[in-house]
Amino acid sequence: MSGLKNTIKAATLVDILRNRAMEQPNQTVYNFLVDGETEEVSLTYGQLERKAKAIAAYLQSVSSPQDRVLLLYPSGLDYITAFFGCLYAGVIAIPAYPPRPNRSLNRIQNILHNAQTDLALTNSETLQSLERQLERTPELQSLRWITTDILEHSNLEKDWREPSISQDSIAFLQYTSGSTAEPKGVKIAYQNLLHNLEAIHRCFRHSSQSKGVIWLPPYHDMGLIGGILQPLYGSFPVTLMSPLMFLQNPLRWLKTISGYRATTSGGPNFAYDLCIRKFKPEQLTGLDLSSWQVAFNGAEPINHETLKKFAQTYAPYGFDYSAFYPCYGMAEATLIISGGSKNAAVVTKTVQGKALEQNKIALADVSEPHSRTLVSCGRSLIDQKIAIANPETLVSCKPGEVGEIWVSGSSIAQGYWKQPEITAATFNAYLKDTREGPFLRTGDLGFLDQGELFFTGRLKDMIVIKGRNHYPQDIEKTVEETNSWIRPSCVASFSVSIQGEEKMIVLAEVERRYWSSKRSGGKSNGNSTPEKIIKVKDLTQLIRREISRNHDLQVHTTLLLKPGSLPKTSSGKIQRHACRTEFLANTLEGLPV
Repeated sequence: MSGLKNTIKAATLVDILRNRAMEQPNQTVYNFLVDGETEEVSLTYGQLERKAKAIAAYLQSVSSPQDRVLLLYPSGLDYITAFFGCLYAGVIAIPAYPPRPNRSLNRIQNILHNAQTDLALTNSETLQSLERQLERTPELQSLRWITTDILEHSNLEKDWREPSISQDSIAFLQYTSGSTAEPKGVKIAYQNLLHNLEAIHRCFRHSSQSKGVIWLPPYHDMGLIGGILQPLYGSFPVTLMSPLMFLQNPLRWLKTISGYRATTSGGPNFAYDLCIRKFKPEQLTGLDLSSWQVAFNGAEPINHETLKKFAQTYAPYGFDYSAFYPCYGMAEATLIISGGSKNAAVVTKTVQGKALEQNKIALADVSEPHSRTLVSCGRSLIDQKIAIANPETLVSCKPGEVGEIWVSGSSIAQGYWKQPEITAATFNAYLKDTREGPFLRTGDLGFLDQGELFFTGRLKDMIVIKGRNHYPQDIEKTVEETNSWIRPSCVASFSVSIQGEEKMIVLAEVERRYWSSKRSGGKSNGNSTPEKIIKVKDLTQLIRREISRNHDLQVHTTLLLKPGSLPKTSSGKIQRHACRTEFLANTLEGLPV
């Protein structure tokens, strides 16, 4: 494996960390910015292994091999030591995040029910903050809580026993974000993990000279595998910050890349878009992004306009457009499925929107109305296969046809925990025309062109009205561009059945200053903006008119919502199914007309 330097053959991540701790115990691997800027705490390989062994020794005394253990921490080094503590104990880690009132509590309850565990790791501060929720939630109250920050300072590591784990053992359960359904626990075996880590290392051309900066949440596959495990695998340091610090001020991300001379960093498309919208030259004195060699972009549809605008905005600060690395992946494939070559040109294809509605690919000029410029997510990993299949007939699609993306290879996970029927349907697909398989059915739509994979949308999110297919992200983009009061990346579109007919629904969050002004009756609070406050009725009519003009669709209901109303996944994607559920339950608070 190219990610391992001067090591014995590694079968598991435990082997890798033990070797790193033996060969370079004093080398820092993780650096966490507590305040997102200057307050630092760090871990060397030696410190990480000692703390992991202490946690593991205690876990071995209260659990059995391959028991499931829930991890409930905010972003930080405690998360990392707890995760490796689980690996060193031979138990199955379940990365999650501390439940917040209402929305995320259901997710934790679903995970606990499915994983059938009564063990939870956290730290003292987080457990104290959960006291009120523990009182009213039997599932949380009945858990055996272990505070690892206390264990780390014990002498328990001397009691650690090497676990009996192999490449086939389950390392952790990656619960899906639930963007289209209830979260499911993806079984990631050590062999899946090492295969995918090697693929990332090879695709990104990482080396011991690489440097990472990551703000992605550690309980998300991209944040955990790409942000935390990849640096350890590739023997290079990474500087971390919490997603909250990034969202509060996206420019912190860019400043950290500049300050630490990072070579690799990235996130979903919305992260780059935020940096465009929050651009403030007065805050960027001395910013130098010339070290940034791999700016990965994945986890949601990649917008070509975002790439262009980001590069134009930050080129004066040393950013090179060729650093962009569009990629595609998902938890069921461990992480990465496809990616380009480092520093290779971004591949795009402009197609006719009307043809795309019929699952056909027809070239178009960028100046044509209703054209769409799609960004390639790169090529398949060298030792796996990507197929495009008709999701209904299960027959291979012909060139120029859009179908469901299917994948096979060593990174494909072992299925879903305790869900054999869904596992069989998702992980055991065969092409009817060629009999090839088994494939993972991704639930995503796309096409292959000269080996390049183009993602076009989620199969289950597709809006079908009067026999025509409509991609929700296209409609949402139209809404975002309607007026500056609409919050970018905060629009949801879907259909509901009304009297037997599918009807179009649009939900859109408005900017906080707009919401505040409307709630105060339009009166100035001393911090007023010169922008004119458009009436709710006029704004909704404008949205309807733009959707009709651009998509030939009639909107049944448009709701303008306060900021933070729409449910999102841990990686920032809108949960359209949850939006639909809340709309039907009439629990969304819209602005009065």
